[in-house]
Amino acid sequence: MAHRALQAQRLVALFVLGCLLFSFPLLSLFNIAGTVLGIPILYAYLFGVWIGFIALMMLVVERSRG
Repeated sequence: MAHRALQAQRLVALFVLGCLLFSFPLLSLFNIAGTVLGIPILYAYLFGVWIGFIALMMLVVERSRG
């Protein structure tokens, strides 16, 4: 039961972090002219953070199974 509570706390923390990273003030920092490997910086940031969150959620869920 304690593992499920810890997993829930970690997922809530990831949600809050996601809300901060996808909020307007931070997104406006990356809304500039320029590219990363031919991809606009804002799009590279959005997809990079998105992939990072998927990986972190996988770690939290898989760690609680073991």
